[in-house]
Formats: sequence, structure tokens, C-alpha cells
Amino acid sequence: MFVNCQITKKCGKNNNKSQIIAQKIVSLPSKQHTTANLYQQTMHVEQLTEKLIAFERLLVMMNTLREQCPWDKKQTLESLRPLTIEETYELADAITQQDMKGIKEELGDVLLHLVFYARIGEEQQQFDIGSVINDLCNKMEHRHPHIYGDVVVADEEEVKRNWEQLKLKEGKKSALEGVPKALPAVIKAIRIQEKSKKVGFEWDTTEQVWAKVEEEMKELHEAIDIGEQEHIEKEFGDVLFSLINYARFINVDPEGALEKTNTKFINRFMAMEVIANQKGKALKDMNLEEMDAIWNEVKKDIR
Repeated sequence: MFVNCQITKKCGKNNNKSQIIAQKIVSLPSKQHTTANLYQQTMHVEQLTEKLIAFERLLVMMNTLREQCPWDKKQTLESLRPLTIEETYELADAITQQDMKGIKEELGDVLLHLVFYARIGEEQQQFDIGSVINDLCNKMEHRHPHIYGDVVVADEEEVKRNWEQLKLKEGKKSALEGVPKALPAVIKAIRIQEKSKKVGFEWDTTEQVWAKVEEEMKELHEAIDIGEQEHIEKEFGDVLFSLINYARFINVDPEGALEKTNTKFINRFMAMEVIANQKGKALKDMNLEEMDAIWNEVKKDIR
């Protein structure tokens, strides 16, 4: 077949394994094809084959590192965990900064960790990268019956509701069971609210959500007047939770918005330090009025 010839050319004689994989994944029907369709199919196969070869290279490299590198030999699931968290945050930073080169690099670091975990699982005869990927694909097929089955959905929201219902059928006892305990609080609040929404526990309008924010703010002020710190903390948490909910309703990512504000403050503060230094002073030696004047100057340039 013409397509198979293209695979052979792309893989080369010494890449029989990748060739076999590509041939298994890509199969064309036997009916006649136009030249344009054949070209598109061939280009798809070539691109797919390149990716398979790259992934195979990573797997081979992981095996080599695990067997020969003293540091890689010592790693465990537990020792990799904090490093994976760090790499994930580095990826998140690159996304926030819209640094595509950084995103590409950090995706590679995260991918290395995923392959590393799979290698350790294989050594312990628990799972390997193949079973991880196949289980994932099986799960995606099951949870997308509107793509791989005969279910009809009206919109994205119905897809989300079906997703949660399918998860409950898979044995989960609660719609909130899948929210990781270790998630940062803001992200956890978002996930809790999103999952609650999927089973219908949701406000109808944005105005209702803002009314709830105002209600929680009033309760916080009352707690402050009473002066009980534990009560104040509880009410403050309620305010934050309701504000995060409001952010969802106005299509704002609260985690991303807060991080952008953090970055803006850092940039402005560092600019203040530079200006103060140019004046021959340190911020700690200035009064609030002097610092506020510099702050207002900096705000014009850093928005």
C-alpha cells in the first residue's frame, strides 16, 4: 500500500518496531481514494510516525538512565513526588507568562516524570507505560459516549453532567470524591464548585451569587466586631469561597487572576526599590507618604 511505503521510508530499516506500531494504528479503508485524500492520510502517518519514534526514544532513554545513572537508580515514587510538584508549578508559571518556549520545555520535564513513574511501576510489576496509556484511552472512550457511542448531547454543560454521572456509575460514592486533598485551596474551591454544578447544585444568576458575597461580607464584619479569631477565620473563608464562586460566574479564573496581581505587585515593588535607590534612599528609610508617591509613579508604567 502507498501509505505503508511512506511509513517505511520515514521509519527507516532500523526502526521496525515504530513501523509496526504505526501500521497498527493507521489503517486506510480499501475503497478508492482521491490523490488529495491519500496525500493528507500520508502526511498524517508521517507526523504520527515521527511522534512514535520520539516517544520510543524517550522510553529507551528512561531505561538507560534507570539502569546506569546513580541518581536515577535511587529514585522512588515518594522521592519524585515533590520534584513533580515543582515541575508542575514551573509549567504553570510558563503558561501564566504565555512563554511558549518555556511551556514546551516544562512539558518535557513533566513528561519525563510520568515516564519515570511508569518505569518504577513496571519494576514493581504493578503497571507499565502501555497499561497506563491503554487504561486512560479506555476511560476516555467510556466517558465520551457522545463520541464513541450513540449518546447525543446538546452542549458542553451536558457533556460535563454526563461525565460526573458516569464517574458515579464507575463506583465513586460522591461527586466530590475526585477532588484531590492536596490541591491548593483556591483551585480546590473551584473544582468543588464545578463538580457541585454538574449535579445541579448551582445558583441561577450572577446577581444571586453576588448577593451571597455581600451576605458573607456582612457576617465577616459581625465576627470582627465580636472579636473571636476562630469565628473571624471561618467567616473570612466563607467570603473567599463565595468570591471564587462569583469569579466562575463572570468567567474569571481566580487563581490566574490572583497570580497576575501577585506578579504585578512584585514588578511594581521592585521598580519602587530601583527608584528609591536612584534617590539615594532605601524603602525602609522612607515614610509611607514618600513610598506612596513613588508607588503612584510606578503604577503609570506598570499596569
